[in-house]
Amino acid sequence: MTRELYIGLMSGTSMDSIDAVLVEFDDDACTIMQTHSDPWPDELLRRLRQCIEQADRVDIAEIGRLHHELGRAFADAALGLLGAAHVPPPAVTAIGSHGQTVLHAPDGRAPCSIQLGDPGTIAVETAITVVADFRNADIALGGQGAPLVPAFHRWAFGHEEEDRAIVNIGGIANVTILHADGRTTGYDTGPGNTLLNGWIARQQGRSFDAAGAWAATGRVNGALLGAMAADPYFSRPPPKSTGLELFNATWLDRHIASLPAAAPPEDVQATLSELTALQIANALCALPGLQQLAVCGGGAANHDLMSRLHLMLPHCRILTTTDWGIDPAWVEAVAFAWLARQRIHAQPSNLPSVTGAAASVSLGGVYLPPVRHR
Repeated sequence: MTRELYIGLMSGTSMDSIDAVLVEFDDDACTIMQTHSDPWPDELLRRLRQCIEQADRVDIAEIGRLHHELGRAFADAALGLLGAAHVPPPAVTAIGSHGQTVLHAPDGRAPCSIQLGDPGTIAVETAITVVADFRNADIALGGQGAPLVPAFHRWAFGHEEEDRAIVNIGGIANVTILHADGRTTGYDTGPGNTLLNGWIARQQGRSFDAAGAWAATGRVNGALLGAMAADPYFSRPPPKSTGLELFNATWLDRHIASLPAAAPPEDVQATLSELTALQIANALCALPGLQQLAVCGGGAANHDLMSRLHLMLPHCRILTTTDWGIDPAWVEAVAFAWLARQRIHAQPSNLPSVTGAAASVSLGGVYLPPVRHR
C-alpha cells in the first residue's frame, strides 16, 4: 500500500472559516491526522461578500487583490495545520485547495466557475505542490462543475450493498445517492445554511442559528414556503448545481415582500429550515429502498433541521458521517485532499452521472512550488 499525506483546504458558501485537514491516504482508506480552522478576518470577509453580492460592479483590481490575499490566508491555514501536527512541509505530497467561490455559472453562453485564493501564492508560501481550480475542466466538458464531492463519497462510503445517501448541508445543500448496483447520482438540492445564516445575521446580529434553536421557536409560514418552493430550480431535472448567485438575500426579500401579511422573523427562520429539509427529502423520497442517510457539513449540528428530516423521511435511518468514520465538519476538506490525490496520480475525480460532463477526467490544475536558483 502507498501511504501519503495530503492537505485539504476548504471554504464553502457559508464562509464561516477556512478549514484545513491533514489526511493520510492508503489505497482504500484515509485517516485524519490533524485539523485546523482559521476564521476569516472581518475586513477581508466584508470585501469578499461585497465581491459576491456586487459581482456585476466589482473592480477587476479588487478581484486581483482578493485573489492574492485569500491565497495568503489559505497558506496560513495550511502552515497552522502543519505546525499543530508537527509535520514538516516536505512530508506532504500535495495540497488540495477548493478556494472561495465568488461566481458559479455553469449554464449559459460562457460557462464558468471562479474560485479566489491564488494557488501559486499557496505553493510559494508553503513550499508544497498545490492542486486547485477543480471545477472548470468538468464545465469545459459540458458538466456543471459541481457537486464534486460525490466521487469522494463513493470512494469513502460506498462499500455496502444497499442504497444509501449522504447529504452535505453547507451554505448550499447537496445530496449523493450511492445505489446498491454501483451507480452514483447527486446534485445540489438548493439552500442549506446560507439563507438561515443570513436571516439571523440581519435580525439578531449572530452569524448562525446555533443548533437551530431560533428556528425551533417559529412556525412554518405556508404562503412563504409555497412561494419559495415554486422556484424553477427545484423542479429542474439534474444534473444541476447552484449557489449564492440564486439563493441570496435578494431572492428571500422578494418572496417575503409577496406575502399578504408580514411574518414574524422567527417564522421566516422556521420556514427557511423547512425549505432546506423539504428539498433534501424530495430528492430522496423517490428511493423506497433507501436504508441510511448520513448528514455532514454544518447542518449536521442543526437539531431543528435534523428533526425536520426525521419527520419527512420516517422510514430512513438518519445518521451523521461520524457513524461512517469521518467527522461531519471535515468531510468536504478531506474530499479536496482526496481530489488532489486523484490528480497527482492521474486518476478520475469527477462523475459524469452527477455533473453531466462528457467524460470522466482528473480534475484540477497543478501548481509546483518554485525552484530557487542562486
